[in-house]
Amino acid sequence: MIGLTTYLEQAQCGVWDVLAAFLPAVYIDAVTRAGGTAVLLPPQPLDEAAADAVLDGLDGLILTGGKDVDARRYGQQPHPANDAPRLDRDALEDVLLTRAIARDIPFLGICRGLQVLNTALGGSLIQHLPDAIGSSRYNAGGGVFTPNPAIIEPGTRTAALLGDRVTVQSYHHQAIDEVAPGLTVSARGDDGIVQAVDVDAMTFGVAVQWHPEESATDDARLFAGLVDAAVHYRENRKARA
Repeated sequence: MIGLTTYLEQAQCGVWDVLAAFLPAVYIDAVTRAGGTAVLLPPQPLDEAAADAVLDGLDGLILTGGKDVDARRYGQQPHPANDAPRLDRDALEDVLLTRAIARDIPFLGICRGLQVLNTALGGSLIQHLPDAIGSSRYNAGGGVFTPNPAIIEPGTRTAALLGDRVTVQSYHHQAIDEVAPGLTVSARGDDGIVQAVDVDAMTFGVAVQWHPEESATDDARLFAGLVDAAVHYRENRKARA
């Protein structure tokens, strides 16, 4: 049972134009093809006890992509190019992630999910990559994903899953700046931008800056690794019960 965080945005369906929780089907398909069952987690108020109750029913957690993390969460004023903050989602993902790390529940962060991880643990973000690297290579706009290389550090969890180099699908204008304590950089772009991290304290904790769900029909290794870790987590939990 793999929990995936969702968006809370204005959405249209038939005659209805309402605020709704949703997630692109490519995420769900990537989980189910890897052998997991997707459980969608909408933004909502949760304290630690409620987050633990949610996680009691899960064997793995994915923090999905989405809008920019509120820059004030890491002590900065928002860049003009940033999205309007989604404070409800920031709060939900922060508490779920904190409790998932404490419980060593298998975790995969995707794009925004990597950024939530880094800021929740005390790191910061480059708020607008074109200011830092002089190009929009990671965000073409218009919903078009761009291919970029990720060069993977040997000996990391990410390397065990993906080898030494992959071509990834990018759609982000932010990235890790100061790396949080407890994270190991496991991949960088050919320009030095952080592309993936491992969570040191977790048996399976990986976060990537790219969108693996967009190429999961051809390369499902991240999702397969998460589901495999979730199976072991479930078995171990049953053995302790």
